[in-house]
Amino acid sequence: MRGARASRRVVTRSHVVHRACGLFLRHGTVDMDALAQDLAVSRATLYRVVGSRDGLLADVLWELGDHLLDRARRRRTGTGVDGVLEITRYFVTALRGSAPFRDFLRAEPETARRLLTGGLVHRRAVLAQRSILLEAGERDRLWPRSGIDDLAYLYVRVVESALYAELLSNRRPDLGLAERTARAVLRQTP
Repeated sequence: MRGARASRRVVTRSHVVHRACGLFLRHGTVDMDALAQDLAVSRATLYRVVGSRDGLLADVLWELGDHLLDRARRRRTGTGVDGVLEITRYFVTALRGSAPFRDFLRAEPETARRLLTGGLVHRRAVLAQRSILLEAGERDRLWPRSGIDDLAYLYVRVVESALYAELLSNRRPDLGLAERTARAVLRQTP
């Protein structure tokens, strides 16, 4: 047909992230060529939508982690400090048990360290932890709102030190030590 424009495939960032999550779960990484092919778009279009592979990986890691965190929150049976620790215990156990996540940590340790402990994933984790603390502490007024951001940050750093021990210091994770430390952080005097 004369004058008709070739149809262009339009993809949204959320659609790309969704498909990238599927690739990550199957392969423990996100290959941009494979993702572009899966979406039937060019690499240029893919990068125009997501900006960078790191940005996309951060979104994928957060999306998958956030689903685990939501599941952990729904399964919580305890309240207060014990409830917060119960959420963390479930989350850490599920994440460490994830073969795709372990594969990613092993295959791309520098990328994992950068994204998980210093970037967008870390900032989102702190915000999520803030919400968990507010929710858990509401009834009993466990923590003052004025210090909740610092408490969430410290708590996440303690959990990260165990969860990513191999990436940060070539140490084996000591989840017992991390839980005792996290409990001490939560029981701090305001």
